[in-house]
Amino acid sequence: MKKGGRQMEPDMIDDIDEVYAEELEAFLIWMKDAGYTIHTQKNYTGDVKQFLRTLREKPLDQVKKIHVMSYLSKARESGAGDSTRNRKHAAVSSFYKALQEFELCSTNPASGIKKAKTEKNRMPVYLDEKEIQPFLLAIEGKYANRNMAIFLLMVYMGLRVGEVHSLNISDYSRERRTLDVFGKGRKWRTLPVPEDVCDIVERALEERLTPWRGKEDAMFVSQKGRRLAVRSIQQIATETFERFQQDKTAERRVSYSSHKLRHTFATMLLRKGADLRTVQELLGHSSIQTTTVYTHVTDREKEKAMDKLDIQIPITGL
Repeated sequence: MKKGGRQMEPDMIDDIDEVYAEELEAFLIWMKDAGYTIHTQKNYTGDVKQFLRTLREKPLDQVKKIHVMSYLSKARESGAGDSTRNRKHAAVSSFYKALQEFELCSTNPASGIKKAKTEKNRMPVYLDEKEIQPFLLAIEGKYANRNMAIFLLMVYMGLRVGEVHSLNISDYSRERRTLDVFGKGRKWRTLPVPEDVCDIVERALEERLTPWRGKEDAMFVSQKGRRLAVRSIQQIATETFERFQQDKTAERRVSYSSHKLRHTFATMLLRKGADLRTVQELLGHSSIQTTTVYTHVTDREKEKAMDKLDIQIPITGL
């Protein structure tokens, strides 16, 4: 940031943690208690700090809706898309909800602000079923079995990145072949583990590094002996997708990410005839409306089915 042609000192940025220390601490406690993932906590905290910098130390109970709108407008001008803009709005709104619960503020200036309209029927990016094996063959490195287990849990069981990160050894039952998953909204769901996936998971557990903390129960551990971070999982996926597409020209490459493996899982189930309610339960969606986005990827099958009709229209002379 510059002011008057000179680089601004970082004091103002550092002061945010001091000026709003109690409120930021309350927000973090609130998010942890609400079951927000570490990834969401980091994103929301970053968004809120960005918002607080625009207030120039204004008391939070004096903030009005126009201040929030101004922040969101500037984010848009800086290139933020609809989804990012809505996340920033949700972060500020959640921040004030936390302050209200802790009786640190009486109003929420972010309430009543409309969300940006996102493309509701946007088709999710996913791998075709025939592409899964080539993708998995692109896994390389010293921790190939661990990474294979991670990707199998996403593509054949639909786990989110944050859910894989949070998995503990105690969540997995070898006898019952089940996995207890702690998902969004602090909700648990128990998933059956396909036998072939069990084999790889157990191989990964046999090779699991000894954590540097004796009581660490994390299923997936980094080379430093700590629970494997969300960012690390995302980076491993990015590198694997790059190898998977290395023979394609730049124009033909798809912007894949680790979350696209979850999209692949949902798409495969629906194409194989699974009912929407079952897919909702497996994915851990609180609303079936969230699951319906995956029904749009079967449009090709609908067209193929319609092509099989023997349409006969009588000639009437009209």
